[in-house]
Amino acid sequence: MATDNPDKELSESEKELLAFVVDHTDRWREFRDTNYMDKWEHYERIFRGQWAASDKHRESERSRIISPATQQAVETRHAEIMEGIFGQGEFFDIKDDIGDKDKTDIERLKNTLKEDFSLDGVRKAFDDIELMAEIYGTGIGEIVISKEMTYKPHTQKIPDSNQEAFGVIDGERVSIKLNPVNPKNFIYDPNGTSVNDCMGVAIESFTSIHKVAQGITSGMYKNVDISSMYPSDALEPTQEQSDFQDEKVVLMRYYGLVPREYLEDAEEVELFEDDIDDNLEDYADMVEAIIVIANGSILLKAEESPYMMKDRPVLTYQDDTVPNRLAGRGTVEKSLNMQSGIDSSMRLYLDGLALTSVPMMAMDSTRLPRGAKFKVQPGANFLTTGNPNEIMMPFKFGQSDGAAMQTSKEFERMLLMATGTVDSQGTVSQGSRDGNLDMATATLIKKYKRALVNRQEDFIIPFVNKAAWRRMQFDPERYPSKDVKFIATATLGIIAREHEQKQMAFLIQTLGANSPITPVLMQGVLANSSHPDREKMIQQMLEQSKPDPKKQEMEQKMHEQQMALGQAQVEKEQSEAAKNQAVAQKTGMDAQLAPQVANAEVQKIQDQSALESQKAQAALVQEQARSTNDVAIERAQAQNDMEVEQFKAELKAKTDLIIDERKTATQIYLSEMKFKTDVELAKLKSGEPNEVAALMEKMNKPKTVIRDENGRVVGIE
Repeated sequence: MATDNPDKELSESEKELLAFVVDHTDRWREFRDTNYMDKWEHYERIFRGQWAASDKHRESERSRIISPATQQAVETRHAEIMEGIFGQGEFFDIKDDIGDKDKTDIERLKNTLKEDFSLDGVRKAFDDIELMAEIYGTGIGEIVISKEMTYKPHTQKIPDSNQEAFGVIDGERVSIKLNPVNPKNFIYDPNGTSVNDCMGVAIESFTSIHKVAQGITSGMYKNVDISSMYPSDALEPTQEQSDFQDEKVVLMRYYGLVPREYLEDAEEVELFEDDIDDNLEDYADMVEAIIVIANGSILLKAEESPYMMKDRPVLTYQDDTVPNRLAGRGTVEKSLNMQSGIDSSMRLYLDGLALTSVPMMAMDSTRLPRGAKFKVQPGANFLTTGNPNEIMMPFKFGQSDGAAMQTSKEFERMLLMATGTVDSQGTVSQGSRDGNLDMATATLIKKYKRALVNRQEDFIIPFVNKAAWRRMQFDPERYPSKDVKFIATATLGIIAREHEQKQMAFLIQTLGANSPITPVLMQGVLANSSHPDREKMIQQMLEQSKPDPKKQEMEQKMHEQQMALGQAQVEKEQSEAAKNQAVAQKTGMDAQLAPQVANAEVQKIQDQSALESQKAQAALVQEQARSTNDVAIERAQAQNDMEVEQFKAELKAKTDLIIDERKTATQIYLSEMKFKTDVELAKLKSGEPNEVAALMEKMNKPKTVIRDENGRVVGIE
């Protein structure tokens, strides 16, 4: 293996430049590692579900379980943000000047950028950056420019022949990719709050040695001796049990300000005539530069920034805002305390469950063979000195308490509340269920809108601008230089989109199909959807909403007919007005003659009233006379009718009384006769003929009716 030779062909200015950059980046790295490195590694382990001894909450803790609550929160938030940015297909638009009459050039530029972004995998790169932002709190991307060979299938005719040759056509295209950067590989000036505010930023990572060799061969790097180097695993993107350490080079790319005098190609500018402080001498005249250092001591590249806008090819944004600091706050950091509470509760429960569930034995060690090892398992034999029931007995630590698991659920609820995400059932977290569901959904939407601001303002639009500038500089044929303004079209995530779809559907249902606003709302529903044929459906709806020429002609004819009908109606109204005027004149004349006619009518009515009064008086006298005679006759007749009715009643009562008396006497007589007959018959039967003869004589004797003092029959003798 070759040894590094950092001093080979280095000038004094290059040595000073190397020392300047290395000194600053070492101090910046120390600040980063002291404040963030341990936290970032802990965040990564939580997200990946990996356990480390430093994650213990108690010294006696044995369980290593890690709750997936934070993983769920990270993935839910990550998916929602990605849906909000790329869900509509386009994540940027171009705003043209008002005075520009030709709008096709801007549309062509946008379509070309979209095509190149698709070829360079920008969406996948941002997906990785967004995931790291959710974990570590800061999203970092590096813009890398390169030239790529392109190959296209092609068919070509062979000259002087009817045959064709099949092959490929090679070409070259400018590739501008977005390289995701892990915060553990990012070094920045702690005094700055953004990339442009820092004196410089650096990205250091392990790079395969063959890529460095290709850079030296192509002339991108200086021709120096270099060998592989693996100082530690601090620069590895993930924590593994064993990392591959061969054929790696520690490559640091510095983008920032350096003293102009250290760059040999830079033109020195005298800024101060008088002498200045030695401490400020290096910072008096600085220039934007790109410095590449390998293995911490080999200068591979040092040049002034080649970009026409003099901007840095590094972008950062905060997942959640932390004011006046470059590093942000991620989902894992927000959920860290609750995650610790969940893990601690679950591990406590599992440790106690192991003591209460796993069988144990209590033994009298004085009555066991010396040096014997005992393990409880099926089929095991124990040698004892005496009765085993007296020497050994099962031992148990009681029952497990499930309160720890209930506590962990409460911690999980607070974790979802802290991260503003949803639970595993896809519903709003319990902390938001206290109010109306729509209000809770609206709160989530507001949080995601706030999160999108950082990504739009600090990352998406700056990236599109930087990519467009570099393509205009390095690929002018496809990208003519234009001063354009890019705007973000990132909308809402799936939760917000479904909420708005529901609101618009409710409006459509309320307004009805005949409302003129309904087509506009339907276009909004389609535009807010993620249907693959969304654009086609919107275009068809627009075509249908355009007026039909035949229909317009018919409407014009109907309008003319309505105008003619309206004119006829006006003429009719005018004739009716003339008629009404004549009627009014007649009414006026009638009004003048009305008093005389009224007097005649009054006189006629008075005469008729007098005649009717006389007739009524005569009829009244006649009626009074007739009424007096009729009343007397009616009274006499009524008195006579009353007397007749009274006589009839008395006659009927007497008749009924006589009939009742006769019936009573007859019944009494019949009863006596029957009795006597029975007696006589009995005597006859007994043989007494004289008595029979006497009885016959008595029966044939005439009878006398006995009456009381009122003449009523009371008996017979």
